[in-house]
Amino acid sequence: MGQASSHAAGAGHSAAKPIGMLVAAVGVVYGDIGTSPLYTLKEVFSGGYGVPVNHDGVLGILALIFWSLIWVVSIKYMMFVLRADNQGEGGIMALTALARRAAAGHAKLRALLVVCGLIGAALFYGDSMITPAISVLSAIEGLGLAFDGIDHWVVPLSLVVLVGLFLIQSHGTARIGILFGPIMVTWFVVLGALGVYGILQHPEVLHAVNPVWGVRFFLNHPGMGVAILGAVVLALTGAEALYADMGHFGRKPIARAWFILVLPALVLNYFGQGALLLGDPEAARNPFYLLAPSWALIPLVALSTMATVIASQAVISGAFSLTRQAIQLGYIPRMHIRHTSSAEQGQIYIGAVNWSLMVGVVLLVLGFESSGALASAYGVAVTGTMLMTSILVSAVMLLLWKWPPLLAVPICLGFLLVDGVYFAANVPKIVQGGAFPVIAGLALFVLMTTWKRGKQLLVDRIDEGGLPLEIFISSIAVQPPHRVQGTAVFLTARPDAVPHALLHNLLHNQVLHEQVVLLTVVYEDIPRVPPSRRFEVDSYGEGFFRVILHFGFTDEPDVPQALKLCHLAELDFSPMRTTYFLSRETVIASKLEGMSRWREALFAFMLQNANGNLRFFNLPLNRVIELGTQVEM
Repeated sequence: MGQASSHAAGAGHSAAKPIGMLVAAVGVVYGDIGTSPLYTLKEVFSGGYGVPVNHDGVLGILALIFWSLIWVVSIKYMMFVLRADNQGEGGIMALTALARRAAAGHAKLRALLVVCGLIGAALFYGDSMITPAISVLSAIEGLGLAFDGIDHWVVPLSLVVLVGLFLIQSHGTARIGILFGPIMVTWFVVLGALGVYGILQHPEVLHAVNPVWGVRFFLNHPGMGVAILGAVVLALTGAEALYADMGHFGRKPIARAWFILVLPALVLNYFGQGALLLGDPEAARNPFYLLAPSWALIPLVALSTMATVIASQAVISGAFSLTRQAIQLGYIPRMHIRHTSSAEQGQIYIGAVNWSLMVGVVLLVLGFESSGALASAYGVAVTGTMLMTSILVSAVMLLLWKWPPLLAVPICLGFLLVDGVYFAANVPKIVQGGAFPVIAGLALFVLMTTWKRGKQLLVDRIDEGGLPLEIFISSIAVQPPHRVQGTAVFLTARPDAVPHALLHNLLHNQVLHEQVVLLTVVYEDIPRVPPSRRFEVDSYGEGFFRVILHFGFTDEPDVPQALKLCHLAELDFSPMRTTYFLSRETVIASKLEGMSRWREALFAFMLQNANGNLRFFNLPLNRVIELGTQVEM
């Protein structure tokens, strides 16, 4: 799932004690997959798939869940995907940047891999809406087992919890984040204990570790064999978070937490629920809560609600982090990003994303009204993102790591086959309500590709009428204008051409500053650029300089702070002597070749509402002059 902010992790995982990192990783990384037992077996046996609640049916499903956890999470993610780190960072956008670099010499393949990454990212946002809705609903539904006639309160109570969660985002989660790790450790201990309690009633359920039961299920139920995987995959929701949150903890704490605590707890709980069903098939209506003794039901509902809130928090934070990466890689318009922690860079808040997710989650809860109904729509986005991850990591294994094809190809085919089957099993859900995340993902994909293409066309259109910098400087030497004291910084995408803002300023004000800096900000396909590589500067004479600032896709693009690294004697970037000139383009749709008219209109709307360079680059408000220009697309 999401790339959550580090919450309890603390800044810098290298200095933390191993046990502390393990607890923090459990709190942030495993909230989503850890709450899957709330609804997975309930959906399998009472979700309309027709799976018989008998000995063979229960053991067959448990075998499928167990070996899915082993293959997809333990082998695919732990052993391979987590090794595909981009300078320690994970997640679909970081992997896309890595794959794009791997395919640098293959233009068509590179474009295809970028499309795969954008599809995965777009589907992630759809998943980010369903995860909080289904998790909190499934937790609150436990109250219906404890109190008669309270079922009609499930939706209102779920909305109160979810809306409250979105409302506190702007205040940051650092304080409550300290509790995430201990609460989730308690959750997994309780999961394991409940599982042991159930298994002791019917120990024969442990035979389900034999994969033969899964194969036998497919042979005995050929009609529902693949379809049931659409429900089994619910046990894997959140697997993507293992990779996405790697930047906060590193691979080892995440892997240790999985094998030491999370995997055993999940397996024990699923098997405990299966044992309950062997003794009481009627418990299929809610095997998770009915597994607990009656006296423990209310405390379990409270703990489940806290666990699902933590899982939802991870997804929301992940949406913020993914959005920031996509902005700095050029796929999403700039938005105002606010830091909610002075100590941890990963804790950010993006209002537009927060409120959009809240609206989507509220609509889902009101539209589906139960976790069972939502489960019928869940899985399309999850499996789609997992499939895209497999494609991208396969490209990295073959092109960047250059593993021998005899070793890499069978492994990659295994990943693609399993993910492809899971995705195919979930495709029918599109007509059962699963269209929501698909439509949301498709809309976001169109927005991202339109923005990327539009920005490139905008640069090309501006360049068509651009004046080469060398010619301009030569003319300045022949007919020098009046020069004024100070440094003028002109932001431009093309350092070899004269910015429109510079021409407008010279035309209207008839002056040039003593030092004229043409500043270009470049984002690399890596998370962080070290200070030693941040700055490039060239002198053109006549007081003109070209400066290029390099940032990674998780760096904070603080331009004034970065310019302090320049130690060139001729340049003075002191705050009271530096003026920043920005150009704001107004796009006019035209019949020129490029994009269709509706996409040009969409791009113009996005450009008009995008956050400007002033706030995005942290420029001083009282030292900025903005000049407008019209560009035909």
